[in-house]
Amino acid sequence: MKTLKKKHPEIIIFLTFFSPSGFEIRKNYEYADYIFYLPYDSPRNAKKLIKLVKPKMAIFVKYEFWFNYFIELKKNNIPLYLISGVFRKEQHFFKNWAYWQRKQLNNFDYFFLQDESSASLLKSIGLNNNMVTGDTRFDRVSEILNQKIELPIIQKFKGDDTVLCAGSSWPPDEDIILDYLNSKSSNETKLIIAPHDISSKHIEELLRKFKDYKPLLYSKLKSDSRHISSARILIIDSIGLLNKLYRFADIAYIGGGFGVGIHNLLEPAVYGIPVIYGPNHKHFREAVALAEGQGGFPIDNKIEFKNIVNKLLSDKDFYNMYSEAAAEYIKKNTGSSLKILQKLELD
Repeated sequence: MKTLKKKHPEIIIFLTFFSPSGFEIRKNYEYADYIFYLPYDSPRNAKKLIKLVKPKMAIFVKYEFWFNYFIELKKNNIPLYLISGVFRKEQHFFKNWAYWQRKQLNNFDYFFLQDESSASLLKSIGLNNNMVTGDTRFDRVSEILNQKIELPIIQKFKGDDTVLCAGSSWPPDEDIILDYLNSKSSNETKLIIAPHDISSKHIEELLRKFKDYKPLLYSKLKSDSRHISSARILIIDSIGLLNKLYRFADIAYIGGGFGVGIHNLLEPAVYGIPVIYGPNHKHFREAVALAEGQGGFPIDNKIEFKNIVNKLLSDKDFYNMYSEAAAEYIKKNTGSSLKILQKLELD
């Protein structure tokens, strides 16, 4: 989106969301002209919005399938594209009984896919209007490296110490991290924890859980607070900071792997830091790729977590090998956005 807007500032971009978490992070995004929640996928809503907006084209991302919108776009002869698309054989589209769902894919003018297996699946049901361009998220996280980031509170908290950053953590993740902190081997490793749930109820639970370490709340601090540098745990109770926090970390732990599925692994990997995550990651190709390429560590329990962190912090060569592999994985997968723009003749 940023690339498109920079090349064609005259284009009006409508950016929509379904989840509050995504909306809150991007509600002031400078490269979109209008940002709002996409109304529920009903024939009436789709007809009303498309009549109001009158888009020249519509782009959906990854596995966002809003069938009533697709039908209405087709009725109005508005080109429809899927970018960073991912398809798996267990999806409804590829079942014998799912004729109606398969038919809706015909509403797309073109599919820009993440991998060859997705392309093969589409071709198996007669859809050849696709190409493998990769995942645009790699381009987005790569841009972060070139940004000047000033977070004086985080910088003061880190100092010269080793920092473990737990991003989008859930209670099972937080229990594993607490167990590590309670071990003798943790030494003076500091922790930045940015929970998935920042409700006051969960923040209070975290304060109680880590009370022995006298955690600090980010929202309560000022850059000149004297006790920041001596604190061991910093809890982030604000939205929009996470992808910047990893710049100050030595190791990242990404939450969700013991429940709903892991969150974003690319944001820490771009900084060249080893990434640790839970077992529920099989449908996340970047998790599998990082593990195979020695840039990430899937774990099944607290013992494995403790052993991996200790190994990373005690063996410099081992750490550097995984650090470099994580950064290289991001680097070699960039370029998706430009390929898509070229195909759409918007470059």
